[in-house]
Amino acid sequence: MKLIADSGSTKTSWVLAEGGSAVRRVSTAGINPVVQGEETIVSTLRELASQLDEKPSEIHFFGAGCRGEASLLMRKCLDVVFPDAVIEVESDLLGAARALFADKEGIACILGTGSNSCLYDGKGIVENVPPLGFILGDEGSGAALGKTFINALFKGDLPEEIKREYLEETGQNYEDIIRRVYREPNANRYLATTSLFISKHLDFKPLADIVEQNIECFFTKNVDKYGRRDVPVGAVGSIAYVYADTFRKVAERHGYRVEHIVKEPIEMLVKNI
Repeated sequence: MKLIADSGSTKTSWVLAEGGSAVRRVSTAGINPVVQGEETIVSTLRELASQLDEKPSEIHFFGAGCRGEASLLMRKCLDVVFPDAVIEVESDLLGAARALFADKEGIACILGTGSNSCLYDGKGIVENVPPLGFILGDEGSGAALGKTFINALFKGDLPEEIKREYLEETGQNYEDIIRRVYREPNANRYLATTSLFISKHLDFKPLADIVEQNIECFFTKNVDKYGRRDVPVGAVGSIAYVYADTFRKVAERHGYRVEHIVKEPIEMLVKNI
């Protein structure tokens, strides 16, 4: 029995699988070994274990921040709770690549609150353009989309009625937005929430243009750097999924063939591991 996890800072999706089919699905609090200590992680894992009817013989954990020392910490915590299991801990980016391409080559993209990409050779990541986070990079992400949208809203690049509608719908004003971005934690997550409004108004061309420009920048700054238009492109994440038509349009304009776009990689990981 295999236990497969796709983990972010907010939520971890777990699937107990056998023969490429899901037997049980469980959600727990997010696990990020970069910002969480051993006690917190082990507590979450014990909660998970209490919900499983069978003990897994293999664990494949794909999570945000799982590199270097953080990966070693995650492995240690899993071993405490599941001492008899063979354990694999890898990054969420490798998880996305395996979900999208299994054992074939491709360019895997993550477009959610943040963004990332890699060139995958069917076994591992062979090249990765650094995403740099939402302040210095994360092109194509929900956070980058939010920055561009808020800027356009208050710099007069969008009609006054769009600004009024957004502020009324969200119950915010200028001061609220500034406080959320500059004085409160998780500004990237907050900025990404603007996609909820934008996605409902794509019939308004200036907003559709902002989405397209955001994804265009992602391809120019990231995907094109691999110089591999001979392999397919795939994407996971809420932004890729919601704006799938735009993603495909931009990809084709850049000369790529899009293979898969999925919101969450966990179901495809179950089939591909």
